[in-house]
Amino acid sequence: MIHNDTIVALATPSGAGAIAIIRLSGNEALSIASELFQSVSGKVLKNQKTHTIHLGHIKDGDKTLDEVLASVFKNPNSYTGEDVVEFSCHGSPFIQQEIIQLCLRKGARMAEAGEFTLRAFLNGKMDLSQAEAVADLIASESAASHQLAIQQMRGGFSSEIQHLRQELLNFASLIELELDFAEEDVEFANRDEFDRLLKRIAQVLKRLIDSFATGNVLKNGIPVAIVGEPNVGKSTLLNALLNEERAIVSDIAGTTRDTIEDEITLGGVGFRFIDTAGIRETQDTIEGMGIKKTFEKIGQAQVVVYLFDASHIQNSELRIQEHPSPAKGGSSPQGEQLTRISIEIEKLKNKYPQKPLMVVANKVDKLSDTHITNLKSQIPSLFTLSAKTGTGVEQLTTKLLDFVNTGALRNDETIVTNTRHYDALLKALSEIQKVQQGLDSGLSGDLLAIDIRQALYHFGEITGEISNDELLGNIFANFCIGK
Repeated sequence: MIHNDTIVALATPSGAGAIAIIRLSGNEALSIASELFQSVSGKVLKNQKTHTIHLGHIKDGDKTLDEVLASVFKNPNSYTGEDVVEFSCHGSPFIQQEIIQLCLRKGARMAEAGEFTLRAFLNGKMDLSQAEAVADLIASESAASHQLAIQQMRGGFSSEIQHLRQELLNFASLIELELDFAEEDVEFANRDEFDRLLKRIAQVLKRLIDSFATGNVLKNGIPVAIVGEPNVGKSTLLNALLNEERAIVSDIAGTTRDTIEDEITLGGVGFRFIDTAGIRETQDTIEGMGIKKTFEKIGQAQVVVYLFDASHIQNSELRIQEHPSPAKGGSSPQGEQLTRISIEIEKLKNKYPQKPLMVVANKVDKLSDTHITNLKSQIPSLFTLSAKTGTGVEQLTTKLLDFVNTGALRNDETIVTNTRHYDALLKALSEIQKVQQGLDSGLSGDLLAIDIRQALYHFGEITGEISNDELLGNIFANFCIGK
């Protein structure tokens, strides 16, 4: 990309609307804007003060295109750090294109994706992690993801990394200085203080790395797989959670043969609910493929909800489970349903030991209070509801929020959400641990300096102090045009 020319783009979504904003940035932004803007008061736009707004008309020769407001932001006090002019025009797609085409004829060029923010980064208006947070802010769809992006855009994460990097850099400078006086055998860097610094840096890095698990789900939403046998009410529960008829519901077992997904925000956190095909033995090839996909979705989910039909379990079954017959060993056909459910629950726990599992009894509207109490005594931590009537659904959503660590978010702690940052932190921690091992074993300063430089390199990757065109291209290619 060329970064000294003038660029133009539509800064609002394309299509018809009440107002559209067309943004110009670059050395010639004021000159180009002045050529096509005619103020109602006769002022010349490029001579006006920064951060002022002016009413006037966009003129293409003698032809008036629109009545607009022109906002002036002079360098370095603008978003990009360059001269910026923004035209607020009427939201007709025709008007938008006419003004942009006029700007192009006057010498501007179309901006690339994310080029305004790229220029802000290159001109020192923000560091790279803050620039990435701009894209996260635009993409945020829940209160949690919005708060994370705002925190990072304000520089909370950057300042913490910068502080650690500066402290490490100070010690690195002293160790490098020792190399110049190798023959005198002097130590400028206090090894005890350096040891304490390394331990503190490692502790902070581990905390930031651990926060990624929370940050990733808060940013991208929490996938919740609803699983169970056919016809237990999984699709009905999905519809109740979403408050719409998203999935087809019928009394025919095996209606859902593929996964159905939809998103909803609960308590400011995004959840992606996945209705899966009922798990059972089947000779139906298509249904079998759906069941295979069910297990794939369980593997991808953060939380698993195992649903069963409580109305199929009679009180007599529960009594048999509590007092099994010595002659039959508790294997009465009446107890088979509850036994099978218990086996399926144990299978899921053993196969996915790291995943939170919620066991939910559905259709409790058909049961007596005594029956429900007996059922809860048989299955630990059982959650009961009726997806059809909505009883207990709200309590279920509250329970799901307990699986999300929002405490760090409420306490305004730094939370890592970006995979690139996570990778750089892992590499920085690895290098810090190497420095610590070298220090503990009495390694010479020149060898310590090598690992310190690598740690500093990975810190710099996060904030953009160390970057290359390929990295910047990959990051800003994901931005929208006009930002």
